[in-house]
Amino acid sequence: MRLRRGVYGVAEEVTAAQAAGRRHALDCVAVLLDLDRPGAAVSHSSALRLLGLPVRRALLPDLVRLTAPDLWRRGKGFVVNQAPLPPEDVTTRGPVRLTTPARTLVDCAREWPLEDAVVAMDAGLLKGAVSPAGLAAAVTAARSWPGAPRAARAAGLADGRAESPLETRGRLRILGAGFPAPELQVEIRVAGRLVGVADAWFEEAAVAVEFDGQVKYTDPWRGRTPERVLWEEKRREDQMRGVDIRVVRIVDEDLDANWGATEDRLRSLLAVPGPAVRQFTTAARSRGVVRAG
Repeated sequence: MRLRRGVYGVAEEVTAAQAAGRRHALDCVAVLLDLDRPGAAVSHSSALRLLGLPVRRALLPDLVRLTAPDLWRRGKGFVVNQAPLPPEDVTTRGPVRLTTPARTLVDCAREWPLEDAVVAMDAGLLKGAVSPAGLAAAVTAARSWPGAPRAARAAGLADGRAESPLETRGRLRILGAGFPAPELQVEIRVAGRLVGVADAWFEEAAVAVEFDGQVKYTDPWRGRTPERVLWEEKRREDQMRGVDIRVVRIVDEDLDANWGATEDRLRSLLAVPGPAVRQFTTAARSRGVVRAG
């Protein structure tokens, strides 16, 4: 099967790769072979896809993105950006040269809306693909490049304890509304027993925020049925309310058309102090948990 001029793949393997969502990786290999530029590397959104980090569909052009230190070129199905590419900014995935996670995240953040950049950075930190120090170093290295302030702002907001894009988006909405920064992934214990982990926690008001993605009901992890997940969620929330913790559940729709009502509700809850005598203890986790099906 023809991938590009002079570049072919075994038809069955190409079809299988496309069915598995790996066609873009094949296209990256094909463009690299076609260009025959040993110094080039897959970069930007293409590298992010190969690294398995989240990219919003609207940000996925039908192009292979590359970077080379000595070439700017636009061709059929690809764009090569000319930019410095030191050896420490390049890694490999199988036969493909691509930019490192830190460099990739910064390159994307220089071009993307803030929310999408922070979602990707949060995921990279959560999965251990990049460290806070590594991300900060990549931001510093790019400080004179176009869009560098955008990348620096995104990196300053990134937090690897966010366990889903919904949690990242919700945190950014909360901060954008002028609320104090909540603590993330806070364990709540009653009489020493763990009753729940708040996605976001406001200590003074004793308000727990749960970012409720549909995936945990349609594809629950640890082998639980959707019914079991719903039952556990209800029991957990009842236990928290029983010790005067107020719980706010936020779903995707609450961050968009319904954000005004969500913000008003959260503001009214945070205006009231939590209980003076607390029957619970709290402790923030240092890391988020990567959910596996």
